[in-house]
Amino acid sequence: MDKKKEKGIPVGTRRVIAYVVLVLVTIMCLFWFYVLFINSTRSHAELNRGFTLIPSKYALKNFKSIIHGTQPIFTGLLNSFIIAALVAFLSTYFSTMTAFAIYAYDFKLKKFMFMFILAIMMIPTQVTALGFIQLIDKMHLMDSFIPLIIPSIASPVTFFYLKQSMDSALPMELIESSRIDGAGEFLIFSKIALPLMKPAIAVQAIFAFVGSWNNYFTPALVLKSDNKKTLPILIALLRSADFLKFDMGTVYMFITCSILPVIVVYLLLSKNIVSGMTVGAVKG
Repeated sequence: MDKKKEKGIPVGTRRVIAYVVLVLVTIMCLFWFYVLFINSTRSHAELNRGFTLIPSKYALKNFKSIIHGTQPIFTGLLNSFIIAALVAFLSTYFSTMTAFAIYAYDFKLKKFMFMFILAIMMIPTQVTALGFIQLIDKMHLMDSFIPLIIPSIASPVTFFYLKQSMDSALPMELIESSRIDGAGEFLIFSKIALPLMKPAIAVQAIFAFVGSWNNYFTPALVLKSDNKKTLPILIALLRSADFLKFDMGTVYMFITCSILPVIVVYLLLSKNIVSGMTVGAVKG
């Protein structure tokens, strides 16, 4: 009886229910961003009085406070963007190359290498932090962006996702036919594998960019100079300021300015994700 009732639900009704659920989920996800933007327009005294959904008039004052404050926000934005952009590029490119090698070639240690890379995924960053700091200290790379960028070449999580996507999106017959036509391996990777993997690469680029942008643990251990610190470090320093100088409105404005580039990057890459997935569905 229940199945008959489910089958009897009109398509229009099911569509309306689906849209209502999606709208509610979207509102729940975006509500906290709205709260952040609203709080960034309020003063410290207004924030202490409680929450409101109405914007206030202190947005410009808070913005001027972070510009003329002790923390160099624009330097932090530039530092975070340089590190995050290079991490996103290096991790996705070399992880795609590694996934292509595991997928397209047969060699004796293939299964072992795949399982070894997956095992590395289970090791937390905090476990290896002490050895990592000792290593870069001996290499005289402390207070440098290099230890935050170069290790992103080896990204097990990105590799695993791209390898799984490659299994479903990259036909092995296409690679073999390209080899028969005389195409070189790097040409096959650049002209065939990369374009077909564009949606998966865009997804992982977003994750890598956001993960590096929000990373506080490793930059806090490596970076010492004020002109090299990233936004999460500056926000933490701003929040740990003296109680008499602490301004919650300025902190909210600082956080708002720090997440805007992430939103812009997501909006730019999300177009590639949707278009790529649409093309794949049409081809399928």
